[in-house]
Amino acid sequence: MNIKKDDKVVVLSGKDKGKQGKVLIADPKAEKVVVEGVNVATKHQKPRQQGQEGGIIKVETPIYVSKVQLVCPKCGKATRVAHKITDGKKSRVCKKCGAEI
Repeated sequence: MNIKKDDKVVVLSGKDKGKQGKVLIADPKAEKVVVEGVNVATKHQKPRQQGQEGGIIKVETPIYVSKVQLVCPKCGKATRVAHKITDGKKSRVCKKCGAEI
């Protein structure tokens, strides 16, 4: 999985197609990510403790990592990720402009 937490991504398909957001949670085992402001569901929540408020809240739900694409911080375009090894360390590189991500 080439996408990590705090990366900026764009959604490629679904009801939120074209939206951009920051990755809040990356789950490599399930191959899903939670993106800020994308795939929002409403949840009815009961008050659990005395004094706590219940109500309807909005929650971001996970989407498959194949439905999002990384946005390069330098060129600002959605891009695929290449890997480059320099001094024994592996780093992610933008396929379009060659900048290190």
